[in-house]
Amino acid sequence: MEFDGQVIAAFGRHLLLKVADGRELNARPFGRQLAVVCGDRVRCRLDAHHDEAHVLSIEKRASCLYRSNARGEAEPVVANLTLLLVALAPLPQPDFFVVDRYLCAASSAGLDTRIIVNKCELEVEPAVRAELQAYARAGFELIECSARSELGIAALRSACGGAVAALVGQSGVGKSSLVRRLVPQADIATGELVRATDGRHTTTTSRLYELAGGGRLIDSPGVRDFAPALAALEPRSLGFIEIAQLAPQCRFSDCRHMREPDCAVRAALESGAIHARRYESYRRLRRMTEDLAEPRHPRGGGSAGRRRGG
Repeated sequence: MEFDGQVIAAFGRHLLLKVADGRELNARPFGRQLAVVCGDRVRCRLDAHHDEAHVLSIEKRASCLYRSNARGEAEPVVANLTLLLVALAPLPQPDFFVVDRYLCAASSAGLDTRIIVNKCELEVEPAVRAELQAYARAGFELIECSARSELGIAALRSACGGAVAALVGQSGVGKSSLVRRLVPQADIATGELVRATDGRHTTTTSRLYELAGGGRLIDSPGVRDFAPALAALEPRSLGFIEIAQLAPQCRFSDCRHMREPDCAVRAALESGAIHARRYESYRRLRRMTEDLAEPRHPRGGGSAGRRRGG
C-alpha cells in the first residue's frame, strides 16, 4: 500500500519521514536517481522485510535551494521552504562571498531572507561592521543575536513564525546553539537519528523541527564554501537585489554589468551607491556562469567560443 509523507531528516540516503498519523518512519529512496532532501513531500511504500519505507517519487516542490555539485550540476539542498536564514558570526572570520552566494541562490529561488549575526556578545571588527551595514543598505534585514545570552533570540523566533525556514552558514558560527535555543528538544531528536543510522556522526544531517511558537525550522549542515547552482540563478542580476533594482536603467536590456556602455550598475559602483565588494562578488559569479555556458572543444582542449572580458 502506498502512502504520503514528508522528509524531516536526511543523512545521505538515510531518511526519516513523518506520515499523516504522526508516526516517524525510517526510509530510503527507491532507486539511485532519486535525489530526496529534507523538506520533500514524497510518495512511499512500506518494506515490511526491512522495517522501513521506500520513497517512490517526490511531489512537485514549491521551492528548493540548489547548489552546484563537483560536476557543476544542480543539486538540491533543502525543499519547500519559504525563508532562508544565513548565519554568520564575528568568529570565525566571515566569508562574505559565501554569504552572498547563499543570498543569491535564495533570491533566485523566490525565498525571503534574513542575515543572522550570532555571537553578538563578541567585539565586531570595523571591517565586518562595514560589510553588515552594506547589507542593510542593500535592503537585507539583519538579526543580531547571541545563543549564549539569548539576546535577540525572540526576534529570530518571531522571524520564523509561520515560515518554513532553513538555517545555513559556515561551520563554527554557532548554528547548533541557535537551534537548541529555538528547539530545546533538538538534541533528543538528533540522538534518535544517530541510533537510526547505526550511531554514525550526523554533522551532514539536515533536520526539520516544529517550533513551539509556530513555523518550522530546517537545520542544514555547516559548510566551508557554498557554490550556488549557476543555471538556477536569475540570469540578469544573478540574484543580487541591488543589481536587479538598477538593471532596468541600463542602456541594453541584456547588459551584463561588466564593461557595457551606459550601465546603471557600473555608474552606481563608481558613485559608491553599490558596495565594491558586493560588486566583486557579482563579477565572480558572472564569470562563472559565462564559463559554464561556453561551448567546449570536443576533446576537452579548451573553449571553442569567445571568452568575454570583464
